[in-house]
Amino acid sequence: MSRTKKEPPPGCGRSYPLGATVFRDGVNFSVFSKGSEAVQLLLFDSVDAPKPSRVIELDRRANRTYHYWHVLVPGISAGQLYAYRVTGPFNPERGLRFDPDKVLLDPYGRCIDLPAGYSRTAACKPGDNAATAIKSVVADIRSYDWEGDAPLRTPFAKTIIYELHVGGFTKHPSSGIASARSGTYAGLVEKIPYLCDLGVSAVELLPVFAFDEQDGPPGLCNYWGYSPISFFAPHPGYSSRLDPLGALDEFRDMVKALHRAGIEVLLDVVYNHTAEIGADGPTFCFRGLSNEEYYILESDKSRYSDYTGCGNTMNTNEPICRRLILDSLHYWVREMHIDGFRFDLASILSRDKSGHPMPSPPILWDIESDPILANVKMIAEAWDAAGLYQVGTFIGDSWKEWNGRFRDDIRAFLKGDNGRVWAVAQRLLGSPDMYGHEEREPEQSINFVTCHDGFTLNDLVSYNTKHNEGNNQQNRDGSEDNLSWNCGVEGPTDDPEIERLRNRQVKNFLTLALLSVGTPMLLMGDEMRRSQNGNNNAFCQDNEISWMNWELAIKHADIHRFAKMLINVRRNREFPTERLNITLNKLLHNQPVFWHGVGLNAPDWGYESHAIAATVTVPGNILLLSIMINAYWETLSFEIPFRGDAYEPWRRCIDTYLDGPDDILTWPQALPVEGHTYEVRPRSIVLLITRALNPETTMTT
Repeated sequence: MSRTKKEPPPGCGRSYPLGATVFRDGVNFSVFSKGSEAVQLLLFDSVDAPKPSRVIELDRRANRTYHYWHVLVPGISAGQLYAYRVTGPFNPERGLRFDPDKVLLDPYGRCIDLPAGYSRTAACKPGDNAATAIKSVVADIRSYDWEGDAPLRTPFAKTIIYELHVGGFTKHPSSGIASARSGTYAGLVEKIPYLCDLGVSAVELLPVFAFDEQDGPPGLCNYWGYSPISFFAPHPGYSSRLDPLGALDEFRDMVKALHRAGIEVLLDVVYNHTAEIGADGPTFCFRGLSNEEYYILESDKSRYSDYTGCGNTMNTNEPICRRLILDSLHYWVREMHIDGFRFDLASILSRDKSGHPMPSPPILWDIESDPILANVKMIAEAWDAAGLYQVGTFIGDSWKEWNGRFRDDIRAFLKGDNGRVWAVAQRLLGSPDMYGHEEREPEQSINFVTCHDGFTLNDLVSYNTKHNEGNNQQNRDGSEDNLSWNCGVEGPTDDPEIERLRNRQVKNFLTLALLSVGTPMLLMGDEMRRSQNGNNNAFCQDNEISWMNWELAIKHADIHRFAKMLINVRRNREFPTERLNITLNKLLHNQPVFWHGVGLNAPDWGYESHAIAATVTVPGNILLLSIMINAYWETLSFEIPFRGDAYEPWRRCIDTYLDGPDDILTWPQALPVEGHTYEVRPRSIVLLITRALNPETTMTT
């Protein structure tokens, strides 16, 4: 314990709002701590101070309302560093882990600051850790000028998501960003012209909630950020500013700049666990305030239930935890202008305090029915690390879902596996076999082939097995089941034919991801064949393995061009107004798809089939599209559908077998297709398009 003289509380304060709130007469502090016997508010003059400059002892009668401890401190304002110490029983067998030696963060703190000597180890061991502990920072949220900014509300039907890591996006020397801003929110702002040129409509940022970078394997760090220590504070490691409040303003500057460019900001949020991990983990915040309320514990309450693979599981359906999550979401929407969220391991939010899945989880219905969140994009990773898999069955009427079956079926089919052709047809149509029973919108399925977790698109076609030796875990980490194919050689090669095949496979994956019904999502750098050298779990690699190498846009200019043009095709689809409010079932009823094999109206759904084709009419009968997919290793001759006298001759707009620029062409560039068949070369996709000669007449007929 600090020997700093303890002061009596200067003012009673009030229990609401939680956190540190700036008022005209001072700052009100309020924190929840059930079961505690005493609470101290610590004020620091600097983040590196070995002890607090003031210790304010809160009175149990004057400064406590129910389980909330509160105090009003005059004479301080935004920028003040603070923390708590909490006294209570230390009895792990009863789920109690109060430790009066540990400096605790405010769960509702809007900013944090790390001392130069920050130590995760000191937070794990017994004893006073004031000198090495993270501190909270008082922030006045109202002081920022948004200049009229507001969330964009882009419909899902017009959304293309680009998943990126704030640090890795600009850390590579090739980014051209000055070193002081590389790997920061400000660095990302400088790359907004690139995102606009690429054509994506939303960025999905890997975790930007403040996280513990020291929570990694020996000698490595936590790079991805799935180790949160706060649900309110932006990660200070992504700020180029040195002042304690710099991250808050720089983050908002980034959001404002992206919105001005027409790009939405989605956050990958981690409400399922924290960086405090298991019984031997550090005490940062929650376990030192109210361990049994914040975490799911085993029947032996000294042990934490682990449905996350990260050591602990948040008790998300306990009232105090539910309030924390809702308040956090409200904050990021109202004060930080965020457009949407992707919930990491969202199925955990359906578990009760015993860990059992609930048929009607309160927290998920809270989010679903909340008026503040009504127009906010909500995306669920509908599974967890303990085997609960809810893709296609996640609750509610508004949640979109990461479609893991889209990823797996498309990977397996293009790899050449048997028995996937019917499943791929379903994925192309928005997965009606999974979502058709719900009468939901066509965009419910988030279609992706790659994401941060797993191989990049380049590595998916370059490696048969994972190569995670650099993670210092004997290559035991990461998925063994990647459905990847190295095209004949493991890793990089100078063989031009293998490189052509890999390029073709990359284009095939991009084509199906961007042309399928649903909401497409691309991984940072896939548009230029970014590689992680076969590492499929680069969570601890803050180096060139994970960073975006911008020189690849030149090296793989053909892929970059192909991706841009595909995105342009997707974004420029014309929708009648009613299309934005139609269900998937009605869309497929109004816009029927005719399936073919190599012969018209003769699809081969057999186990050994590796080819499928389809004809579809664009709403209004303005366009006819014919797609032919050959995942076989030999050329196949597909019959071309009859177009009728009301349409122009077919034109070939995509043929992934061809080298650029012939692989993808705009309508004026595309050449007419003669004859009744088209030779679709091995492992390639062809898209033919024709348009009505007289659109007005065609639409009326």
